[in-house]
Amino acid sequence: MLLSALAAALLLAAAPAAQARKPAELQGRAERVVDGDTLWIAPRDGGRALKVRLQGLDAPELCQAWGPQSRAALQALVRRRELHVRVAARDGYGRLVARLFDAQGQDLGERLVREGAAWNDGWRRRPGPYAQAERAARALGLGLHADAAALHPREFRRRHGPCEPR
Repeated sequence: MLLSALAAALLLAAAPAAQARKPAELQGRAERVVDGDTLWIAPRDGGRALKVRLQGLDAPELCQAWGPQSRAALQALVRRRELHVRVAARDGYGRLVARLFDAQGQDLGERLVREGAAWNDGWRRRPGPYAQAERAARALGLGLHADAAALHPREFRRRHGPCEPR
């Protein structure tokens, strides 16, 4: 009896936390593209726009070479389109970290990398989800891969610090 009462109390205590979590998937439209890997999504079912960081890629900073082109590439992919957001986590900046798909199921992050608008972003010596797309873009010299001096954003930030606040 005491055990079941304790279990019920734990379930009730956990219920508000479970309700407060963001959905693992959502539909919406891009409200604003910040840069080549971050945008604001207005959920289809209403509510406040959510800041989303695309998972598995790293795009040039706006203040570095290829930054404006990378943002323009993402803008072109999301403009006036219904988007499907598959949320993986929330990062230290409060952004949702997610994969982004169009209505046909095309992975837009993969497309950015395949077109040379961003780099595949591995994690802890893992190759990352778009390693093959990046190899293809490099082989064809597409986008930022046409520029031998193009710096991965991580290296750019290490050398120059972050861009000015936007």
